[in-house]
Amino acid sequence: MSKTAIVVFSDPKTETEEALGRVFNGLAAAYDFKEAGEEVKIIFQGAATRWPEQLQKPDHMLNALYKAVEDKIEGVSCGCVDAFGANASGFDLVTDNKVPGTSGLSSFVKLKNDGFNVLIF
Repeated sequence: MSKTAIVVFSDPKTETEEALGRVFNGLAAAYDFKEAGEEVKIIFQGAATRWPEQLQKPDHMLNALYKAVEDKIEGVSCGCVDAFGANASGFDLVTDNKVPGTSGLSSFVKLKNDGFNVLIF
């Protein structure tokens, strides 16, 4: 069975269709893998660490989809939460990549070594 990590980078602060489309397609891909019984995890990195707080709002158009895959969220990049002033929204802070001058980010090398295919949105 394959393993897939979905890393979301889009920034909700831009309020563009492109940013919304990227997070929508990332969550939809996670839903697809989940429904197929495949191992999948979601990581919010960069300015995308702002998304969980938005998506948790019941009136957000993607809330139902978000809720359907919320159990697949591995966490948010700790260094990116710091850099972008995001709210971790109760998720684990991912710190695998100890980038100097940061509190750590998610590690693409670790994902690869753990056998994950990485999709970027």
